[in-house]
Amino acid sequence: MKLLLVLGSDETYDNISPYVKPLGFDLIRYNHVQKAMDNIDEIDPNAIVISARDFPRTWKTMVQFVRSERGKDNCPIIILKGDMFPVEESSKASYLGVSGIVTETMDNSTELNRLQGILGRYLPVEEKRKNRRFHTENWQRFSFVFAHPGNKKLVTGKVNTISSGGLSFIPKNPSLMEGINPEAVLSDCSLRTGDPILSPVCRVARTGEAVSLEFLLFPDDEQKTLDEYVESLPLKELKKSAAD
Repeated sequence: MKLLLVLGSDETYDNISPYVKPLGFDLIRYNHVQKAMDNIDEIDPNAIVISARDFPRTWKTMVQFVRSERGKDNCPIIILKGDMFPVEESSKASYLGVSGIVTETMDNSTELNRLQGILGRYLPVEEKRKNRRFHTENWQRFSFVFAHPGNKKLVTGKVNTISSGGLSFIPKNPSLMEGINPEAVLSDCSLRTGDPILSPVCRVARTGEAVSLEFLLFPDDEQKTLDEYVESLPLKELKKSAAD
């Protein structure tokens, strides 16, 4: 699948890419609206993200151009808004056929989850479940610990992102990761998801400041427990926001 990003800012691209690549998209970026429009048939994108902050006058032109040949079901369009994006602009976006509006800075989990949620609607159910990644917050009560496969010392850390297919975490003591390389299998793991504590077997996908893990298997019905909790997060977040 192809995701067309029409962005003037390198910083915005760097903010977005880690959260849309796991959904299975190949990213194609253009710095100019007109060039993106000129090549739209060749690109044939499955979804489009365009910055209204970078292109305040021409984003509507591109939306109209795309919608003349591609409907919402075939090609969702997401607008990234800056600080100056009045209600009138939101109304115009909806009228023109925009699929969603997200704050460009994406400085909180709500905005990141909204972006993934809009794009995720157009993924096959199983692919969506495996790849949609949530940026975690303390109230969600995620925690992760495992025993080093060599010396059996416990490695703890903060869960940074999670999906039904894996997680990334920041080790509390990075030196304890010594000797653990990509492809290593971690069989003694404990993952807290709210109240339940699960026991996944994980494969190390990437090491570094943030460690990325893939879930290989869960005992009994624990995969279902994780799936249900992860899929409930958007609703839980709405309820929490309303309560606050």
